[in-house]
Amino acid sequence: MTQAAQGTTRGRPAKTSSRRTAGPAQVWAGRAPRVLRGTSRTRWSGWLFVLPALAMYGFFVLKPLLTTFQYSLYRWDGIGPSQWAGLDNYRTVLTDPDLLEIILHAFVLIVFFSFVPVSLGLLVASLIHRVTRGPLGTAARTVLFLPQVIPLVAAGIAWSWVLSTTGMVNQVLNAVGLGRYSRAWLGEFDTALPAVGVIGAWVLLGLCTILLVTGISKIDPALYEAARIDGAGSVREFFAVTLPSLRREIGICLTVTVIAALASFDIVYISTSGGPGTATTVPGLEIYRLAFAQRQVGLASALAVVLMLLVLVCVLPIQRLSREGK
Repeated sequence: MTQAAQGTTRGRPAKTSSRRTAGPAQVWAGRAPRVLRGTSRTRWSGWLFVLPALAMYGFFVLKPLLTTFQYSLYRWDGIGPSQWAGLDNYRTVLTDPDLLEIILHAFVLIVFFSFVPVSLGLLVASLIHRVTRGPLGTAARTVLFLPQVIPLVAAGIAWSWVLSTTGMVNQVLNAVGLGRYSRAWLGEFDTALPAVGVIGAWVLLGLCTILLVTGISKIDPALYEAARIDGAGSVREFFAVTLPSLRREIGICLTVTVIAALASFDIVYISTSGGPGTATTVPGLEIYRLAFAQRQVGLASALAVVLMLLVLVCVLPIQRLSREGK
């Protein structure tokens, strides 16, 4: 009786010990599948929320892109049967002197659409942040951003009047005794493309300025105070504090303006229609003419694909450099 009790007593601690040892593992083993099932459900529910946007992106962006690439491999007038061309359309785009000159026009516009607005935007944003504050600063930002609100068609028409032979620019030149420099700015081969670039710079200056003013407002004022204590002037303060802190904002401005220059259509079509001759013809306008006027859908599609690749080649390095600064 005593030995049985002792045996029972000896057995119980063994059972208790094994339960204590195996308890946490058993609990964890029981809960793990539930956690994994919960993570899987969360992942699938996230994809369900993203699915409508992916469907719209695929239907309106990826599908037209693939269709354009498909058309670029054929000779097709848009109505009759198509004929396989392979890479002949791309060969034409990359070897035709007229098409290469048209692509070059887009890169010339990058100087006016991108570098000019960003450079002037940095200067204007610094002045607004330093000098104009309160209601005056708000009014300045509103006036500068106003061209971004005006439709590009209206801007092109207005600037066509301003730059005409009897427009405001020539009237001012005649008034100050510089009438010998007056000309049809949008009608001459030497000045038409720079004049279109000036219109684009005017349109994009406000956007760049607003983005840069917002970026400057995020800079820690202690950095400016430290620069002033070290004896830095306005110019040194700009290059030592403001410019390095705006790397990401400058990258955004360059990205938007470079895309606007390479894909420009509205301003050119309204102000010059690509003339005189082909002096202001850009890829976007040439794609429209090839597809709808000359019925060369395959060649127009090939030029569109090349233009897309040029945009990526120009934009991706800008994005990479702007991210490396953070």
